[in-house]
Amino acid sequence: MGALDHDSDDMSSTIHRVLGLKELGTGFSGTPRFLSLLASLLERSVQKSEISLETAQTKDDLTTFHGLRAAPVTIQQYMDRIYKYAGCSPSCFIVAYIYVDRYLQLNDAHLTSLNVHRLLITSIMVAAKFIDDAFYNNAYYAKVGGVGTVEMNKLEIKFLFSIDFRLKVTVETFRKYCSRLENEIGGCQIDRPIKACGMNKSWSSKDDTSRSTTTVAR
Repeated sequence: MGALDHDSDDMSSTIHRVLGLKELGTGFSGTPRFLSLLASLLERSVQKSEISLETAQTKDDLTTFHGLRAAPVTIQQYMDRIYKYAGCSPSCFIVAYIYVDRYLQLNDAHLTSLNVHRLLITSIMVAAKFIDDAFYNNAYYAKVGGVGTVEMNKLEIKFLFSIDFRLKVTVETFRKYCSRLENEIGGCQIDRPIKACGMNKSWSSKDDTSRSTTTVAR
C-alpha cells in the first residue's frame, strides 16, 4: 500500500525517531517506541477497569474473549511477540487499538487481564487483513497468539459482529489515536503521526462515525 507523500527529510526523520520507527528500515530488531507506548496505555486501561470493577463490587460479564486465568505474559511481551512474528505494518497496531476501543464502547465492556490478550491478537489480525497488502492465515495468527485455530476463527467472527463490521478508519480518527501516543511521550510534538505510522494516502478522510470519546485509559 502506498505511503503518504513525504515532507522534508528532516521532518520525516524527527517523526520516526520520536515514535521509534526510524530503525524499522535499518534491520532494527528491538521494540519500536510506539509499541511500548501502546502497551503502556493498554496496561493502564486494564488496571483502571479492574479497580473500577473491584470498587463497585461487580463481576465482569464473561465473553468469548475471556480466559479462565490471566495470561502468563505481560501486554508488552505479548505485543512484542506479535510484532516479531506476525509481520504486520506499524499501522496495524494503531488500527487494532482503535478497533479494541470500538469493541469496548459498543459492548459496554471492560478491558481486563482476562480478555486483553485475546482482544489484541484478534484485532491485530483483523487490522492486518483490512489494511495490509499481505497477511497470514488464521492458523498462523493463532500460533503467534497462543490460541487454537478453531478458537481463533470464533474470536474473529465474534469480534467482527461485536463492532458491527466497522473496520473503516478515517485519517482524522487515526490522527487522534496517534496523538494519544504522543501524550505518552510527555508533550513531545509529532506534526505528522499518520505518515510516521505508515498511513496510506488512499484512506478516506470522510467521517467514519467514530465516537469522540475513548474507553482506553489515557
